[in-house]
Amino acid sequence: MLYVIHFLEGIIERLGVIARYSLLALVLLVASNVLLRYFFSISPVPLQEFEWHLISPIALLGISYALKHRADVRVDVFYDRFSLKGRALVDLIGALMTIAIGAAIAWLGLSYTEQSWQLMEGSPDPGGLPYRYLLKAFIPLGFAALALLVLSGKPVDGDLEHEVTP
Repeated sequence: MLYVIHFLEGIIERLGVIARYSLLALVLLVASNVLLRYFFSISPVPLQEFEWHLISPIALLGISYALKHRADVRVDVFYDRFSLKGRALVDLIGALMTIAIGAAIAWLGLSYTEQSWQLMEGSPDPGGLPYRYLLKAFIPLGFAALALLVLSGKPVDGDLEHEVTP
């Protein structure tokens, strides 16, 4: 079982690398587009469209990576006031809901992505990018990774084990 957890964590790490490099590419691309537009009066449609294409792997692959590294945002206004059992219950409910929602979106996203692949869907804009179907593949991939990460138990190891009773 431990092998499976380490294997899943390795996959999440690799997906995080893709998200990080996509973010770097997005920053460079936006800066380039701004320079082209304001200094040379050039505004290429494919480069502008590629900006939002990069957001797909950043968001959808970055979710599980951020959760694995506890970089997610939690609102602890009420959580801090709960007992140890209350916190455990909140963590359990949150984990079960995340697994259910992640698995459902991944499952529903498969047919959506498959249809896009069959059509070889591209941009409807003249001069737009032709590979929109590749982007849609990040939907089931990202949510499946999220569900599998939570199922492995990694993000649930938060504050509970560090609780000190007076």
